[in-house]
Amino acid sequence: MLVTIGVVYGDIGTSPMYVTKALLAGNGGIMSVTEEFVLGALSLVIWTLTLLTTIKYVLISLKADNHGEGGIFALYSIVRRFGKWLIIPAMLGGSALLADGVLTPAVTITTAVEGLRTIPEMHALIGDNQMNVVVITLVIVCALFAVQRAGTSKIGRAFGPVMTFWFLFLGGVGLVSLFAAPQVLLAINPLYGIQFLFSPNNHAGIMILGSCFLATTGAEALYSDMGHVGRGNIYATWPFVKVCLVLSYLGQGAWLLSNAGNTELVGIADLNPFFQMLPDMMRPFGVILSTLAAIIASQALITGAFSLVSEASRLDLMPRLQVFYPAETKGQLYIPLVNKVMWAGCIVVVLLFQSSAHMEAAYGLAITITMLCTTVLLFFYLHHVRKLNFFPWIFLLFFVALEGFFFGSSLTKFFHGGYFTILLAALIMAIMLCWYAGTSVERRQATLLPLRSYLDQLDRLRNDTTYDLVCDNLVYLTNGTNTDYLDRDILYSILDKHPKRAKAWWFINVEVMEDPYTFAYSVEDFGTDYVFRVHLFLGYKVDQRVNAYLRQIVQDLSASGELPPQAHDYSVYKHPGPIGSFQFCMLRKTLAPESDVHSRERTAIGLKYAIRSFAGSPAQWYGLENSSVFVEYVPLFTKFKSVNKMVRIAPDERP
Repeated sequence: MLVTIGVVYGDIGTSPMYVTKALLAGNGGIMSVTEEFVLGALSLVIWTLTLLTTIKYVLISLKADNHGEGGIFALYSIVRRFGKWLIIPAMLGGSALLADGVLTPAVTITTAVEGLRTIPEMHALIGDNQMNVVVITLVIVCALFAVQRAGTSKIGRAFGPVMTFWFLFLGGVGLVSLFAAPQVLLAINPLYGIQFLFSPNNHAGIMILGSCFLATTGAEALYSDMGHVGRGNIYATWPFVKVCLVLSYLGQGAWLLSNAGNTELVGIADLNPFFQMLPDMMRPFGVILSTLAAIIASQALITGAFSLVSEASRLDLMPRLQVFYPAETKGQLYIPLVNKVMWAGCIVVVLLFQSSAHMEAAYGLAITITMLCTTVLLFFYLHHVRKLNFFPWIFLLFFVALEGFFFGSSLTKFFHGGYFTILLAALIMAIMLCWYAGTSVERRQATLLPLRSYLDQLDRLRNDTTYDLVCDNLVYLTNGTNTDYLDRDILYSILDKHPKRAKAWWFINVEVMEDPYTFAYSVEDFGTDYVFRVHLFLGYKVDQRVNAYLRQIVQDLSASGELPPQAHDYSVYKHPGPIGSFQFCMLRKTLAPESDVHSRERTAIGLKYAIRSFAGSPAQWYGLENSSVFVEYVPLFTKFKSVNKMVRIAPDERP
């Protein structure tokens, strides 16, 4: 449970640091505080948290898991058979969530670091120069992304106790502050929120919902992190977290009522009720603890991003990336490239916006898009998978209307910085669209051929001395698990595109197993001693060092007599072994200029191949860096453009 509190609730748990601050600033500051404003705003926050986080995500969404994994892509994988168009909300929502995740570490850490100014000694050290805050924030951000390789289990063990104490601190301080104005408990009544939303005293109008929405931006990350900690742990810990959050908001509301019209507070820049309500002696401790909590808050989106990208890769929405599993649970993973991209994005956000006030203005717009997309996919889950009759329609209408209000109120953030996350989301979605479209074209031309039908040709080729011997053992990596069939591209590479003579051909498929330490293989030789289909069963904790494993397999087959000795006359060893040389052939598809492909599809394929160049090398994924590897390009088997037959003329003639 400590891991759950440490990893999942970081984002939503630090919202009290900036939600009330944003509400206060949007209403005109401390001099505009009234009881109607405090009760109405708090009621909107509490019921936003209840309706979106508790009801939609904890009670409904967590039940929609794909083998324990959560998040919008896991949800799409469950419902995609009910409509091809569902890929659009899946890509849109996933892109927006990943984009907003870049902003989360920046806004939470910057807010906490700015809280240092409420301590006189630290204010004297930092001063009013915002660049000092920026430098401290950048150092913390860099340290946070540097520790991701350790895995969420180890991080959670360190962060869990801190976050547990953080929530106790939120609840305790809020409860004590509440006694200064106990009437804030009336905010639990939703009527106060509804009345204030349409009240003439609501200076922000409908836009106040944009600030209230900040209280629940971590809900989508909570769903995405289900694979890291498990649904049961979230069920067990959410009531504790929810109570502490509500007490903190109520405590800040009580402080506002107690200090309404206080002229001494007018001159404080970026007045933050969260820090101001702390007693002077407790404030240094509170600021330090909030800084630690802000660091941990970023973890919810980072770990969620790893899960989302992993799911997207499996759905062919993104290229395959190198993945590490630092913990004993398969759901806890680490993707170096994603970590680097998010780190760079956070650095850009901090340098671009610099202050938390500017970041808050941009925060939350993209996540409203994700929530709307999740609602659409959840409707299909409830209606088609759970087979419910009326409830899915009620769910759809209610949450589309509710989240539509939040989206509309957040649109004003676009010109105040929201453009950054929207543009980033658009870039991510463009990558997904190109990859998905390019993969669709490839799938249409992909063909599996019966391998047994080509054994005679392979036998003749290995004995055909008119062709040079490429190597003793030529190895191809395959994706298919059907041992009787092979991708046409591989056979084309061996037989058509300059025949590749070898003593033995190896076709290897790697399957990652749920058990972390599975380490086994199977071999199909088709009754020959020169064609071998190898299936590696590797646990997700086992390094995929295909070269080393293949040599063991070859030695086993040689010892059993299934593979003839591969004598070689030249060696630095006095007694060379019976195994010959190896070469690994990596195939890359390419599109011929004369292919009859629509210009849109040609563009998608070209962009997919451009994206692929940044995704890393399969040779690195499979531990082949020090092996003999060559890359061969094979054409997409598409129709060619029809051309007119040319007329031959004599050399001394001119047309």
